[in-house]
Amino acid sequence: MTEAAAKEAGIEVKTGKFMFMGNGRAHALGETDGMVKIVGDAKTDEIIGVHIMGHEAGELIATAALAMSMEATVEEIVNTIHTHPTLSEVMLEAAEDYYGMGIHSKPKKK
Repeated sequence: MTEAAAKEAGIEVKTGKFMFMGNGRAHALGETDGMVKIVGDAKTDEIIGVHIMGHEAGELIATAALAMSMEATVEEIVNTIHTHPTLSEVMLEAAEDYYGMGIHSKPKKK
């Protein structure tokens, strides 16, 4: 689901986003355009939508699809090991941003 579709459905949403620009592997590949956005149910933190744009998005979507089919929470993504340096770390950073704890994320407005 998109954030807008979830809100239309009456779901209270929370999001986390991370840009490829902040990822070392993306810089090494010269592919810094793109981002991952995670849309979660704010009450349960279940992942209800993921948007991935950028280099190797087709490879990264498998993680999101698996998480959603397992009804995983954003916390479970945070607690999953992501190797370094990889593009898959963008998914981890987006999940950390969801909780306002990403080391490379801008602080969330209150």
